[in-house]
Amino acid sequence: MADTPEYPTALGASSREAITLLGRDLARDVMGEVGFGELAFWLATQRRPTPGETRVFEAVLAALADHGFTPTAIVTRLTYLSAPDSVQGALAAGLLGGGSRFLGVTEDTGRFLHDVLTSVDGDLPSDGAGWDALALRTVQREREAKRFVPGLGHHVHKDGDPRTPRLMQIATEENLYGPHLSLFAAIGRVHPEVLGRTLPLNGAGVCGAALADLGLPLELLRGFALLARTAGLIGQLAEELRNPVGNEIFLSVDLNNRSIAPDPYTPEDRHG
Repeated sequence: MADTPEYPTALGASSREAITLLGRDLARDVMGEVGFGELAFWLATQRRPTPGETRVFEAVLAALADHGFTPTAIVTRLTYLSAPDSVQGALAAGLLGGGSRFLGVTEDTGRFLHDVLTSVDGDLPSDGAGWDALALRTVQREREAKRFVPGLGHHVHKDGDPRTPRLMQIATEENLYGPHLSLFAAIGRVHPEVLGRTLPLNGAGVCGAALADLGLPLELLRGFALLARTAGLIGQLAEELRNPVGNEIFLSVDLNNRSIAPDPYTPEDRHG
C-alpha cells in the first residue's frame, strides 16, 4: 500500500480541535489581535511585519482601493446590473480589468525599477546626484527604444498625483525609503530633460516602488493592488445598491448608438 501523501504548508491547517495559521492559533492569537493589512503581509512573506512595514503597506492598500469611475468600477457596476444574483461575478469582472493601464502599473513599475537596480550589480548611488545620473541613463535608454517608463503620467492628475508625495513621506518617516523609491523619485526629477515635458509620478507607480522596497515578491505586486481594489469594488457595489447609476451608464450608450456602414477588416490593418 502506497504511503499517504503529505502536503506541507505553513499557512492554514485544521484539526478537530483547532485551526492554525502561520504557526499561531487562529482563534486565540490572530482573531482580534492582528489587523487585516498586517495579516496579508504576513501571509505573503511568512514573517510578521514591523509596525513601520505595516503602516507603509496599509498606506499602499488605501492608495489603490478606489479612484473613481475607472473601468474596473464601471464594469463591476454593469455586471451587477446584468447579474444581481452574482456578486462574485461583479467583483471578478472588475478585478479582471486590472491590467497594464489600471492597477497593473503597480507591478510594472516595481519590476521595472528592480530590473534597473539589478543591472548595476549592487553598486547603488550614494547621493542624489548619483540617483539622477542613473535615472537619466534609464529614461534615455527607454526613449531610444521607444518604450514608456511605467509610473509616469496620469490621465487626471496632470500637475501631480497627491498620493505620490504622501507615500514617500510615510516611507521616509518609517525609515523604509529604499532604492526603488529613490530611483523612482529621480526619474521624476530628470525625465523632462529627455522627454521635453513634465509628467507626474503616478500613485500606482509609487505604490509599486514602495512594495518593492518592502521586499515583497515582485510576482505578487499586482496581487496586492487587486487586494486593495477588492475593497474599493465592494464599496462601489454598496453604493450601487443605495444610489444606482449602472442602468444610466448602460442606457447612455444603448440609446445613443449610431448605425454606420460596415468597415471591413483587411490584412493591412494588422500593421496600422
